[in-house]
Amino acid sequence: MTVAMAVTDVTLREYGPAVSVPLEAAAGRALAAAGVLESVTPDPGRDGHWLLRAGSRVGALRTPGGPVVRIMPKTPVRRLFFLLGFSLDPARAWRDSREGTVDTGAHDDVVPALAHAVERRIDAALRQGVLQGYRVVEESAPVVRGRLREAEQIRRHFGRTPPVEIAYDAYTADTAENRILRTAAERLLRLPGVPGPVRQRLAHQRVRLADALPLIPGQELPLWQPSRLNSRYQPALRLAEAVLRGTSPEHRPAGSASLAVDGYLLDMNKLFEDFVTVALREALREHGLTARLQDPHHLDTARLVGIRPDLVVRTPDGRTPLAVVDAKYKVERADGLHNADLYQALAYATVLGLREAHLVYAAGRRPERFHEVRGTTDGPEGRAVRLYQHSLDLSREPGQLLSALRELAGRLAGTATPPRS
Repeated sequence: MTVAMAVTDVTLREYGPAVSVPLEAAAGRALAAAGVLESVTPDPGRDGHWLLRAGSRVGALRTPGGPVVRIMPKTPVRRLFFLLGFSLDPARAWRDSREGTVDTGAHDDVVPALAHAVERRIDAALRQGVLQGYRVVEESAPVVRGRLREAEQIRRHFGRTPPVEIAYDAYTADTAENRILRTAAERLLRLPGVPGPVRQRLAHQRVRLADALPLIPGQELPLWQPSRLNSRYQPALRLAEAVLRGTSPEHRPAGSASLAVDGYLLDMNKLFEDFVTVALREALREHGLTARLQDPHHLDTARLVGIRPDLVVRTPDGRTPLAVVDAKYKVERADGLHNADLYQALAYATVLGLREAHLVYAAGRRPERFHEVRGTTDGPEGRAVRLYQHSLDLSREPGQLLSALRELAGRLAGTATPPRS
């Protein structure tokens, strides 16, 4: 006999302890297959229960018939959205390092804060009216308008008229910008945990954008070019694209038409990496240096083993590497060491021919430490390769975070030396 289980919302903490939750077996398997939690396993001590443990992803998700699972971040939500806002729009955030660069209202949960922030930015974008622009339209019509598509006319109608295959420029609200905003609003309306007042405002914004067609799920987002005309849209567009490109798990197990995991999650690993590398790149420009994010290289001479450091500092012409940085969002070990990270940093320094490599962590008991690598002392200076570990305390104020990264950028610029010959 199948026992009906009460469905209640579940709250997990980022990297917190596992929580035992009553789940139907099919819902538990779907959640495990989605791969969005650190672990999902049957609870050996309680029949019909599953142990859920969150990892680095924060937000909300659900399975039909199962609970809404909310994952709370260790970092305050306002600080989290400062990191996100800076990564999306560093020029604006660098000028204004307050947490208010992304308005999250009074919400302390990721999804409500995100929905509020997107709606507020859409409202600001549309305050002067819905942006219109020209778009090429190709259609069959009873009369000629614009340009005749001769090849299509012959292929489809064997030269007969009407109808005629035409193409023309239409002045319309169905632009890439409006389609992105409308689709983001609709995406947020489907998420669990969006408060009623925010949901009403999002629905109102969707009505204002009704002349723009929603995007088809799974397709690439349409391209738009920043310009003077769409400048008021740009903050909303960047955040809307983060919604549409973010980790939105939609997993449907094979052979099941009813069970699907759906939600919105932010990966703190990616968010921290983006913030650190973008902030360092912007700060290094003040020293006349360039920086490449996710710079591809090969570990071996046969070019079979690829490596991709988070950030490589280069000379102004971009040719010569001067320093390498990797960002790591993870829980610190009791001894403060992460051996695998040190091996990885040494590999980067070796391939790039550098005397040092830098690791930036989201937390640590010591602000900085370094390790000198045995067997690497050579050259006229006789100094061993050094691997630096830096800690960036995310509980600090935004201005302090940016100051710490500016200081690190200054060190990279001041201590950077050409690669070993």
